[in-house]
Amino acid sequence: MKPASVAEAAAPLLAALLAVALAAATGFDQRAALAPWAESRFYGFFLDRYPLYAAALVYGLARILAAACAPGPAGPARRFAFALLGVAALLALSLHPTFGGAILRSGFMTGGIAFLQGLPLWLAYALGAAAVAFSYGCAVGIPAALSGNPLRPRRGWRRGLVSGSAGLVQRYLALWFAFAVLGLAREAGIGPWPKRPLTIPEFGIGAGLVLIALLPHSVIVARRAHTNFIKALIKGPRSRYSLA
Repeated sequence: MKPASVAEAAAPLLAALLAVALAAATGFDQRAALAPWAESRFYGFFLDRYPLYAAALVYGLARILAAACAPGPAGPARRFAFALLGVAALLALSLHPTFGGAILRSGFMTGGIAFLQGLPLWLAYALGAAAVAFSYGCAVGIPAALSGNPLRPRRGWRRGLVSGSAGLVQRYLALWFAFAVLGLAREAGIGPWPKRPLTIPEFGIGAGLVLIALLPHSVIVARRAHTNFIKALIKGPRSRYSLA
């Protein structure tokens, strides 16, 4: 597999794991001194209930930046513009009005309403994870796709839509799985972080959950990038660095 494809997919996963490691190594918790505006926005119900979304947020930011830096036909101006807009949108959707933003709230509302309608808890949880995956996928996937890929499919709109839809479904299912796993952090034994620092066993559990959750999406991204690179090579030098 092309090293660039592996790097594009692995960098966001490594960034998410590094975020968990830094939180454990520095003993970061709610006693850490933050600016008043940051403290009121960061700490709260959703961080207490879904602490590993912090790692997913780092993963999404790194994914947008990795896509903007990947080989492709887009110029520097388009890469910079969509990367900047993507990072700003993901931060806003994840941190406004507080941690979790509209993304986690979409899942909480969907799952909560489904449970109140009489659906089993496991099904309500699955629907909530699906809603989070959709919101998060749009926030990350749209700027990542527009920052480096051609705006018009090389093989025509019909074939481009068919091929793109298959990859889109795969990535969405991977994100659905990811958020279903990340949402089980408390049940898995990650402890009360951020009310107190992570212990070594809790760090191991958290890092393991992040790896299990986000690895399928990373593999799909790497495989897709590698496949597109091979297709571009077959088509000749002119489209050699396209990832469409």
